[in-house]
Amino acid sequence: MTKTIITIGVSVEAPVEKIWECWTQPQHIVKWNTASNDWHTTHATNDLRVGGKFNTRLEAKDGSFGFDFWGIYDEIQVNNRIAYTLGDDRKVEVIFGNEGNLTQITQIFEAETENSVELQQGGWQAILNNFKAYAEQRTPTT
Repeated sequence: MTKTIITIGVSVEAPVEKIWECWTQPQHIVKWNTASNDWHTTHATNDLRVGGKFNTRLEAKDGSFGFDFWGIYDEIQVNNRIAYTLGDDRKVEVIFGNEGNLTQITQIFEAETENSVELQQGGWQAILNNFKAYAEQRTPTT
């Protein structure tokens, strides 16, 4: 069976070091990791090393539904690339391309079979857009 690969991206007006911090530190992840305003990330952990696990708890704000989104890191190149395997065995790659104060983030991931490709692409892109808005208004240590 051929796996469907989805690629999304965004350019963020911030240096890659700031982007990396906002992307990888739990105190930042809980502020941007949502696809819509009626959801939020209530908790995040991140053991940022090869073989380390990350976990984010996403919940509907009305309390009607929630789930853990987790994976294990396969590769980490600081300020450059992260590769991981999700709990359902799908592969994800995140690439951070830097040119001064502009960072291009590209996410490449295997689609799951429960939801349409368009829904998955839109949801992941919405989260990436929230990340952009968050990172562009933050300093590296806030």
